Amino acid sequence: MQFIDKAFARRLESCEEMPQVEYARIFEKTHPEIGAAIEEVCGGHMVFAGLGSPIGRVTGAGLDRPFTATDLDRVEAFYHAHHAPSQVDLCPMHGMETFELFKERGYAIAELNNVLYRRLDGTEKLFAAPNGCEIRRARLEEAEATGAVVESAFFPDGAPEAFHGLIAPLYQMDCGLGFVASVGGKSVACGTGMVIREHRMFALCGAGTLAEYRERGLQRALLLARMQAAVEAGCEYAVVVTQGGTTSQRNVERLGFRIAYSKVTVIKKVES
Repeated sequence: MQFIDKAFARRLESCEEMPQVEYARIFEKTHPEIGAAIEEVCGGHMVFAGLGSPIGRVTGAGLDRPFTATDLDRVEAFYHAHHAPSQVDLCPMHGMETFELFKERGYAIAELNNVLYRRLDGTEKLFAAPNGCEIRRARLEEAEATGAVVESAFFPDGAPEAFHGLIAPLYQMDCGLGFVASVGGKSVACGTGMVIREHRMFALCGAGTLAEYRERGLQRALLLARMQAAVEAGCEYAVVVTQGGTTSQRNVERLGFRIAYSKVTVIKKVES
C-alpha cells in the first residue's frame, strides 16, 4: 500500500492539473475567442477555459511549497481578469493553515471528489474485449465523434450550452490514450486518459457509454485497455477523480483502485 504524503499527493493532483493545462492549450489554438489562459502558481497551475466551463481552476498548487497569501492574491487577480470565479482544489495534505487562509478570504465549497489510484503492474494481463465488441485506439481526426458519444452518454436529451463540445478536446490531448468500443460497427462507448510523464502517472477521464449499450462490460474493457496502454507508456499509477458513490467509483474499485483521499474545490464568486 502506498503511503499518501505530500509528495505522492503532488503526483496524484497532476492527474487533474495537466489534463486541464493541455485542454486550455488546445482551446487557445482552436477557440481563441474564448481567451483560454494558463499560468503557473505555487508549484501548480491556474487555468481558465471559458466562462461557465466546468474546466478551469487551480490544481497542484501548494504541495511542494507553502501556499501563501501572495499566491492567493495572484490566483484572485488571474480569475478576476477573466471575470470568472476563483476556484482552487485543496486536499488533506494542504494542512490547516492553508484551509484557514481560504476561510479568511470567504471561500465556499463548490465540489467534493474522491481521488482513487491503482499501481500498474506490467506483468499482469489486463485487457480482454467482451464478446461481440471491438476495442481500438481512437484516432485524432475522430475527436469530435468520440467526444459526441461521451456527451450523448451523459446528456441523452442534449448537453447544456456550457457542456456542448466539452469532451472532444480530451481526445486531442498530447500524450493522450483514447479508445473506442464498437458493436456492429457502431461506436457506442469511449474512454481516454493522459500520460503524465514527469510523474509517471496516467489520468483516466472522458469516458461514457450510450444508454442502450450499458451493462455489457464496455467501460470495464475500456478501463483495462487504457491501463494496459499506460503500462506500455511507462506509467506507474493510474488515477481517477470522481464524486463519491458513483458508478465510476464502483467500476474502478472493482479493478483494484483505492481511495487516496477526498478533496474539495473551493470557490469565491466574482466581486462586482
